[in-house]
Amino acid sequence: MPDSTGSDAILERMMSFHPKIIDLTLDRVHRLLAALGHPERSLPPVIHLAGTNGKGSTQAMIRAGLEASGAKVHAYTSPHLARFHERIRLAGELISEPALMALLDECIAANGGEPITFFEITTVAAMLAFSRVKADFTLLEVGLGGRLDATNVVEQPRLTIITPVSVDHQQYLGETLPEIAGEKAGIIKRGVPVVVGPQEEAGLAVIEARAARLGAPVIAFGQHWQIAEERGRMVYQDENGLLDLPLPNLPGPHQIQNAGAAIAALRLLGRDEAACEAAVTQAVWPARMQRLTQGPLAASAPGIELWLDGGHNPAGGDAVAATLARMPARDTYAICGMLNTKDVTGYMRPLAPGLRRLIAVEIPGEPNTLPATATRDAAANAGIPAAVAGSVQAALDEIAARAPEARVLICGSLYLAGQILKENG
Repeated sequence: MPDSTGSDAILERMMSFHPKIIDLTLDRVHRLLAALGHPERSLPPVIHLAGTNGKGSTQAMIRAGLEASGAKVHAYTSPHLARFHERIRLAGELISEPALMALLDECIAANGGEPITFFEITTVAAMLAFSRVKADFTLLEVGLGGRLDATNVVEQPRLTIITPVSVDHQQYLGETLPEIAGEKAGIIKRGVPVVVGPQEEAGLAVIEARAARLGAPVIAFGQHWQIAEERGRMVYQDENGLLDLPLPNLPGPHQIQNAGAAIAALRLLGRDEAACEAAVTQAVWPARMQRLTQGPLAASAPGIELWLDGGHNPAGGDAVAATLARMPARDTYAICGMLNTKDVTGYMRPLAPGLRRLIAVEIPGEPNTLPATATRDAAANAGIPAAVAGSVQAALDEIAARAPEARVLICGSLYLAGQILKENG
């Protein structure tokens, strides 16, 4: 792994430009893009993804399908897990340390010390990089919401995608599902097709209304495409016919609907069945029900079946619970650390039937970590026997001593997942 201490220092410095108040607006982004000569106008065709859950997995599948068909693909995603470089993939390769340092310095100079958020200036840096390297497509994943997200500056994307919308980040996006769906639908552009994953009715109505106002063709689950598991395979159907495909290599029944959105997008982009099969068999997306078999953590408890997941809202809890329910029977324990901005009990409730015990930890080095005692109390309120430990390793040691052949899920936050991946190699 290349040294990243240089870019780490620059990224740390960027935090000092942060506005005193986060007012969700695109003014700062437009100002910096203009200072840099509008790189957002020179991107390879853009596929823009928003949604509460599944946008990262869907993006990973689209990238796998496009690359299998020979396309060069830029990809932007957030947050990163172990290293910032994960956020910017240039024509298939993670950005190099020298290229990242040069970009960040250029953006800092162009910004001229004006207030700007960390996400805004790093998103502009990604667009600058994408505008300078030849590729066939650019995949842009929304950071928060959609309408006022820093990625929402491309006037004419090739395609937009809205994965399932649920309630999360209410302090920024609104309290109700229709309000949140309205923010996600802000990425829809005039005349540009929008692929819509499975939605609750109230959310779908908002998305369809905006699309209708803008004359954007809607390709929605349940209306224009269907996907289902049948006899250990996956069957996708749209107006162009039926595809019989393997189940996704990313674990969990929720990945079937993500695969459907990815396939719908690939079909719109003129890709064939081979590309669609590659999308579901070759996608890589860490910390989404990822089995950990190597590294010091796994080695410390050799009889334990160890899993890692970064889901953190009630829909994420549902997805993890459904995945665990389909695994072979085994005593299952959780090691959980969460942020203090999340609906912790809502996340825990679906997990309760499948867990023998939960051990709560704090997320190391994370100022917004929920105290372990609060996570423990939320688990208890959700009906899960719970305790606290000083670290993930201490929690794992305790579980291994009690149940040396258990299944253990480390869960609750992408920030915790990133720490685990960094420390566990």
